[in-house]
Amino acid sequence: PVHFDRSRWDFVSENHAAWWDKQLKRPLIFMALKGYDAPREPLSTPDRSVTATYGVAENPDIIIDAWDYRLSKQRFFGDAFPCVFPNFGAGALAAFLGARVEANENTVWFHPDRQREIGDLQLKLDTGNPWFTQVKNICAAAQQRWGEMVQVSMTDLGGTLDILSTFRPSGTVLTDMCLFPEEVKRCTWEIHTAWWSCFNEITELLQPVNPGHTAWMPIFSETPYYMLQCDLCYMIGTDMFDEFVKPELAASCRKLDHAFYHLDGVGQLPHLDSLLAIEELKGVQWVPGDGKPWLEHWPEVYRKIRDAGKLIQIWGPIETVDRLVDQLGSPEGLFVVIDNLGAADEQKARHFLEKYCVPEPEYF
Repeated sequence: PVHFDRSRWDFVSENHAAWWDKQLKRPLIFMALKGYDAPREPLSTPDRSVTATYGVAENPDIIIDAWDYRLSKQRFFGDAFPCVFPNFGAGALAAFLGARVEANENTVWFHPDRQREIGDLQLKLDTGNPWFTQVKNICAAAQQRWGEMVQVSMTDLGGTLDILSTFRPSGTVLTDMCLFPEEVKRCTWEIHTAWWSCFNEITELLQPVNPGHTAWMPIFSETPYYMLQCDLCYMIGTDMFDEFVKPELAASCRKLDHAFYHLDGVGQLPHLDSLLAIEELKGVQWVPGDGKPWLEHWPEVYRKIRDAGKLIQIWGPIETVDRLVDQLGSPEGLFVVIDNLGAADEQKARHFLEKYCVPEPEYF
């Protein structure tokens, strides 16, 4: 039922590789149009965008079938490809470390199993944790269903200090940085170790069947890629960022072939220069935050990122993308996601791709 084939994967892989190497003379454009007629029967189980709402006991095949029906109603234009994202919330590693999970149809919250002082925290991965086991079971079931035709994303493991703030809620973490800096650093590196244990175990499970690698932001990479983050750092100054955040973040960038950073909110802008100084960081996704002017109102941010030699990820309606490209003067180095189009907009999508010189393969 998935409207894709091997020749399209070759097209996607070749163009993403050129983009990562800064050799692609156009933007990458991900356009997965929804609302086509499905070539299969609908399912009785609801398709939930937050996978965690299925719980830890749901048969993974049920979840995969829901995803299969969703994919069957999509068509993949430009540099888009079929992918599924096991959505267990931003910072799912907290659950794997023992946090209690509260999931609804919109988001996932993580709560400490019990209140502990930072000196008493021991943040180590339990490989038998039921949430971690369910993620792995879903990944295995997806590969069995689709083989190499659908890319399975890494679940959203989260940022290390964001995970720490689950067990030491954000305001407490800020106090800990002042009163117990060495304990904060110890916990950070414990989480770092657990993070990479999860990442490597899931990656090993997905390879070599998975076409490559991707994360919750569907940029394709033939080698490990991830969208790193630290949402908590919008509450700290540049000195604290360089002391508590940057060393671990830079270490993760060195372990990834293609590392991106999710720069979320105006409170993180003071850290941009320090981020851009990380040589191994390949690119930045800028999100202004709730209530702030949208992307085309921040050309100076994008110019700074580009001038530092980094790649840029943006998304929005076609009109927003056009305005931002006009401001920047060139679309090179951009990864663009257009996620608001459906089957009725197919011609509009084709015109947009033609404008940015995206070839239309014989696949169509």
